[in-house]
Amino acid sequence: MGICVGMQLLLSGSEEGLLPGLGWIAGKNVKFSQEKMSSNTKIPHMGWTDVEPAKSSKLLQPFYSDSRYYFVHSYHAQLETASDALLHADYGYRFVAAVEKDNILGVQFHPEKSHKFGMQLLENFVNNY
Repeated sequence: MGICVGMQLLLSGSEEGLLPGLGWIAGKNVKFSQEKMSSNTKIPHMGWTDVEPAKSSKLLQPFYSDSRYYFVHSYHAQLETASDALLHADYGYRFVAAVEKDNILGVQFHPEKSHKFGMQLLENFVNNY
């Protein structure tokens, strides 16, 4: 499981540099587009944000309707295969907040800073993968 930039490393590459990522999940990391956001939305995205599941997963059981996690990032995943998305969040526009493909998992947020929601996610990872 990759956390924050660790999730970004799972992808094929990034707009941020020239070197490739691991390529375990097809897609690239792109900078948040200020043009798609209101002028008062700041980059980097920093703070607590609600998430919504894109699919079911052992990582998300149980999933609480008020699940929220702590984010600090300026780039987000742009996936080639929509079914690799596990969670979505909204910061000016909808983005991929977590990925899952087979036994490869990644979260853009910091579960270790995300109180009971993050602790449940980490417990699920340890117990199910």
